[in-house]
Amino acid sequence: MIGPPGSGKTMLSKRIGTILPPLTMEEALETTKIHSVAGLLGSNVGLITQRPFRNPHHTISDVALVGGGSNPKPGEISLAHNGILFLDELPEFKRQVIEVLRQPLEDRIVTISRAKISVDYPSSFMLIASMNPSPSGDFYDPSGGSGDPEHVVKRYLAKISGPLMDRIDLHIEVQPVPYDKLADKKIGETSVDIRKRVILARKIQELRFKGIEGVHSNAQLTPKLEKKHCKIDAAGEALMKNAMEKLGLSARSYGRIFKVARTIADLEASTNIEAHHIAEAIQYRSLDRDGWMG
Repeated sequence: MIGPPGSGKTMLSKRIGTILPPLTMEEALETTKIHSVAGLLGSNVGLITQRPFRNPHHTISDVALVGGGSNPKPGEISLAHNGILFLDELPEFKRQVIEVLRQPLEDRIVTISRAKISVDYPSSFMLIASMNPSPSGDFYDPSGGSGDPEHVVKRYLAKISGPLMDRIDLHIEVQPVPYDKLADKKIGETSVDIRKRVILARKIQELRFKGIEGVHSNAQLTPKLEKKHCKIDAAGEALMKNAMEKLGLSARSYGRIFKVARTIADLEASTNIEAHHIAEAIQYRSLDRDGWMG
């Protein structure tokens, strides 16, 4: 999520856990084991039933994030297994710390090797990162009325490498909330209602991948399964071709757009991926668009 200070990035991140489906028994056991190995279970705690939400400070070391030590212990990314890892002000983290996320995001497992031992810890987590669009916190203004100059903004954004950004499914621009909406007494859709749709979509995916080992949701689709379950019509193909050519998307981005579109369709209980699902998924690649700063 990219937006100026006070636009609600942190609040939105902390609310996402309220719309996620409850832990299954298998997930609860996995999560409890990891926290037990890390020595984080209290004497009165039995089974963990809430999805973890980890929010490390930007001064964290790479070892603390990925795990390690003389007696290897799980790091924050494994403690966030089956839950959320929230990195606030992403560019403020050290470059080497951010880069260690690339392999766990791809493989959903962390291997810690030492001279006498090698340990594998699961790390299937949802990464949520927030950042300001510039050092001053304002969006780039081509007219020069406010915000930082373009070269300052580009240097700031360059702190996040392309390969890492490529592994993030959704790039969302969060605009400041105007006074009229802040003062509006109208009650919007509740997290309870949204969660019902999420749970229904997850059930659709569980049925779709029933009997396939290691695949329970669209995020875990292999390229072979993508071809089977992410078929699109001619209009969708045209949209994808246009996006690939104009945005210069990588093969990884291409696959992630399909997964996101499949999930959007599931949230609408749609059997097929329609052109508008593809269009919405493409819109979530903000940092792949030319001139997004303006």
